[in-house]
Amino acid sequence: MTRKVATVFGGSGFVGRSVVGRLARAGYVVRVAGRTARDAACMRMQGDVGQVVPVVASITDEAGCVAALEGCDLAINLVGILSPHGRTTFEAIHVEGAGRVARLAACAGVGRLIHVSAIGAALDSPSAYARSKAEGECVVSRAMPEAVIIRPSLIFGVDGAFPAMFARMARFMPVMPVFGAATRFQPVWVGDVAEGMLRIATGESVAGAVFEFGGPKIMTMRQIVAWAAQWSGHPRPLFEVPRWLANAQASVLEHLPGRMLTRDQVRLLYVDNVVAPGSRTIAMLGITPAPMDLILG
Repeated sequence: MTRKVATVFGGSGFVGRSVVGRLARAGYVVRVAGRTARDAACMRMQGDVGQVVPVVASITDEAGCVAALEGCDLAINLVGILSPHGRTTFEAIHVEGAGRVARLAACAGVGRLIHVSAIGAALDSPSAYARSKAEGECVVSRAMPEAVIIRPSLIFGVDGAFPAMFARMARFMPVMPVFGAATRFQPVWVGDVAEGMLRIATGESVAGAVFEFGGPKIMTMRQIVAWAAQWSGHPRPLFEVPRWLANAQASVLEHLPGRMLTRDQVRLLYVDNVVAPGSRTIAMLGITPAPMDLILG
């Protein structure tokens, strides 16, 4: 029996590793598309010999995307950036790149396309990041109306940046700064996000649907930072950074190597990031989302 083929753009990243593993266990041959072969080479161990295949294909490269999608049954686009740098802009990645994948997937006859966006994506958002995510959704839906869009809240996991970043800060800082302390989030486990994608890929068609993935508990940023510091074994007093000070710090940090904080990220940190009432949710896929304390201990 011929195995189905899945192409995962951004498959070597934090979310991608969980997605690729689940697809491989479900029997797919998985093409892990990245900017270089090295990006995806480590993913071969996720499946049997020859089952997980690194493919050089940036979503900014037309020819690379064509080759990656040829003969493909399922395509998943996980590629996103938190801040632009050089020619890697929100427009190039979230809009043009996303549209390219959708257009070429439609041309190649790909059966199902899953596009990962973000909760808070809105054309009228104060954040350029969120506006570009919304524009990307529009472009994807125009190019391939049956594409399924997933908007996750803050994604956590054992080997992810969250909550490890806050834990590292707690080890070395006597006081923990909190930006957007009252903003609400709905942290969702990376394993649940990946399982949700697998069920969308293999279950009954939900063509054109938009899902919002959130965890079982809504937490403010203040609660999240306090929890992460406690989890690290280094509980710390918290300092709620005033918005004017956050903007002042970001105006400096966004020009330094690493771009630790940008003014656009500050704008995003003051917008709630929770599942909207009436949305299709991860629970509708038969998944009971796991809380952070159960997964991380």
